[in-house]
Amino acid sequence: MSGTLCLLVIGPHPDDCSIKAGGIAAKYVEAGHDVTFLSATDGSAGHHEMGPQKLAARRKRETEAVAETLGVEYQVFNIRDGALEPTLANRRRFIRFIREVDPDLVLGPRPNDYHPDHRYCAQLLQDAAYMLIVPNVCPNTPSLSANPVIGYVADHFQKPTPFEPDVVLDVTDVEERKIDALHCHESQMYEWLPYTFGELEAVPEGDAERREWLANDGLSHLVANTEMNVADRFREGLADRYGAEAGMQVEHAEAVEISEYGAPLTDETAETLFFF
Repeated sequence: MSGTLCLLVIGPHPDDCSIKAGGIAAKYVEAGHDVTFLSATDGSAGHHEMGPQKLAARRKRETEAVAETLGVEYQVFNIRDGALEPTLANRRRFIRFIREVDPDLVLGPRPNDYHPDHRYCAQLLQDAAYMLIVPNVCPNTPSLSANPVIGYVADHFQKPTPFEPDVVLDVTDVEERKIDALHCHESQMYEWLPYTFGELEAVPEGDAERREWLANDGLSHLVANTEMNVADRFREGLADRYGAEAGMQVEHAEAVEISEYGAPLTDETAETLFFF
């Protein structure tokens, strides 16, 4: 593992990659590495006013804006929001896509979550993991020679087991780029999520005002309920990684728990993959 790295972030919906790993992605791009985002569904269910067809097209445009803003590749599967299932066909689709990207590191959700799309996205990633190296599975797409490291992004769910990070990362210096990416998800950041949290009336009208509102934790429930920023939650992990004084000064952090289904995270690979 040397030279240009490849990071793949898989989210159940178009905004999930930016929320959970936008900072990590920005650090990878800043260092000259390749990053691909994948949304496992089209995001067509998440709105209180727009119908599915128009919403799916709008959310696709939002992912294109994220791709330009962060400098990543962004793909969206044509699977309806709320209808993702851990079928054999979808597993094969995951296997083929991951093989084509050939990542060194894959990040995605854990399987215990309130939303079925989140749970099944996680299961599909787990089900695909070992099969990535099996030549007779999806033989028309060449198998990988070795499994990538697979990690889970942070969540707040406690049962059956809470999220336990193996790596807590300071992304403060790219926080503005992450906010810029989130700002691209207008239908979510300024409409659907505020609506679901009862904060729609608090959203400003102007574009610049909305961006400032988002950057200042205007959508407080988003930060609390999605683990968008885990600096305070995992302050001890930051201190272990960066030293007590520096760890206390981190303003924005993201965290990763390593999955047992991918390649093991050795000291050498940890230093390579989490270089910041």
